[in-house]
Order: sequence, then structure tokens, then C-alpha cells
Amino acid sequence: MNAFEAELAQSFGARVERGRPLAALTSFRIGGPADFLLEVGDEQELADALAIAARHSMPAFCLGTGTNLLISDRGVRGLVLRLGAGFRQVQFNGCRARAGAAVPFGELVAQAVAHGLAGLEFGEGIPGSVGGALIMNAGAFGGELAPVVSAVRGAQRDGTLRTLGKDEIGFSYRRSVLPPGFIVAAVQFDLIAGDRAALQAKVAELKAKRAARQPQGVPNAGSIFKNPPGHFAGRLLEACGLKGERIGGAAFSHQHANFIVNLGGARAGEVRALMELARERVEQQTGVRLEPEVKLVGEW
Repeated sequence: MNAFEAELAQSFGARVERGRPLAALTSFRIGGPADFLLEVGDEQELADALAIAARHSMPAFCLGTGTNLLISDRGVRGLVLRLGAGFRQVQFNGCRARAGAAVPFGELVAQAVAHGLAGLEFGEGIPGSVGGALIMNAGAFGGELAPVVSAVRGAQRDGTLRTLGKDEIGFSYRRSVLPPGFIVAAVQFDLIAGDRAALQAKVAELKAKRAARQPQGVPNAGSIFKNPPGHFAGRLLEACGLKGERIGGAAFSHQHANFIVNLGGARAGEVRALMELARERVEQQTGVRLEPEVKLVGEW
């Protein structure tokens, strides 16, 4: 047992898992093992775990609900953190909502609508957690997270807890810029009072659209590529004949060309190879270079 593992075990005991395969913790059902996996229960435990990692120059990564990412077959070096029960609460105060980073984003949308608050309806059906949605500046159907975020609470790489105001977060299309190594603990939203029935109708409409357009019941990580300016990635991929294109157990969905699905036993290397094949073909045929929306995590 090295010094890092010893200090981690001293603080968290048997909760620290070594060599845990991560595939089952991702929506793709793909991914190798974590050197160390730890679920932290609250902000102080998160801060303590990061401080230990920092003292031993050990990388730390927070794995949320495992959507919108592809974990390497070789796994993830260092410490992989998961956020436990203390990060799963939502509180409302007038038009302001505060949601823990581990709250499923769809659950937050449903609660906001139930409170008659507008601003998050676009998120119906977006997989993942509130923390992941913040990091990706999640969006759909013409809406995105940035306009309604007012503050973010989290821990810096050295374990220091910090609250960021909106002007300290750099939002852009499907991206937010946070301090290096910053892990989101909670997000504060400023919403708008609306008509509950109208909001419920809007959410139902978007739910039906999503179900009709996107693959259901098969492992995937959501949209693979960002929409380039003036284009839709799915249309470019389809026009280049990539629907159904397959490498091993990974294939572009027949339902929506911007989704890669795991047909069974797919490897991360196969998904990555399929992504590169698609980027090269689309660039050759259209001159557009697609940018991945899915994040590649781990040792490649």
C-alpha cells in the first residue's frame, strides 16, 4: 500500500475501491477500471478527498451518471470520485432553485415545472446529472443552461471549497470554463414564474419529439458530435452515408446518425475509431470538421 492509498484508507476506510471496472457506471456500458473509486457523501468529504489527492500529486476525476463520456478500455488513473446522497437535494426559494450536482437533470426539470417555474423545459430527456449539465452547458431544442445559472458551488483541485458567480464561468456552446480541477457540488438557478399547465404541455411535447428522434433502450452516450455553425451534425453524418456504419460492437444509430450505440460488447477503441472514421469522411465530403461532444476520459 502506497502513501496515497494509506491516507485515503485512513480517512475513508473500506469505502475506497481499488481496480473497480467503470463500464457499468456509464450509459455507454464501456470503460476499464479506476485505480481508486470513492463515493463521497457531502462537500466536506469531497474537499478532504481532493486535498489528499493533491498532497500526493494524484489526479482526480468526478464521474457523475456516466453520460456524455467515453472511458478508455485501459481505465482511469488516479482517484475517481462519485457524489453521494448529500449532493442529491433540490431546494426552491421563490424563483431561485439550488440543486446538488448529483441530482438527475431530468428530475430537476420536473420539479421546476411542478413549482410553475420556467427556464429549464428544454432539458426534458437530457440524460446525466446537474453537475454534468453545467460542465457541458447542456442544451436542446433551442435552449441551454447558461442563461439560468446564477452561481456554482464546488471544490478546487486542492480541496478548497469555493462559490463561483455567473461572471466567473465562461459559457459557450456545449461548454463551460471552470477553474482547472474544479468539481461541481451544487448549482444555483434563477428561473421565471410561469403557468404550470403550459409548462407541463411544453415538456410533454419535447419528450415526444426526443422519443421519436433518438435511439431508446440501447446503450449510448448521447450526441457524439457538436453541431457545427450553420449545420446539424446528424444531417452531415447521414448525408455522408454513416447511418449504420459499424466497427466491432459500435455502430452509428439507424434512427439518428449523431448517436453511436453499443450493440453489445463494444470497446472504447472501437467507438473512438468509428468517431475518427466519421470525422474524416465528413471533412472529405463537406469540408466541415466535426468536434466531439462526448468527452474522452482515461488512459488512451
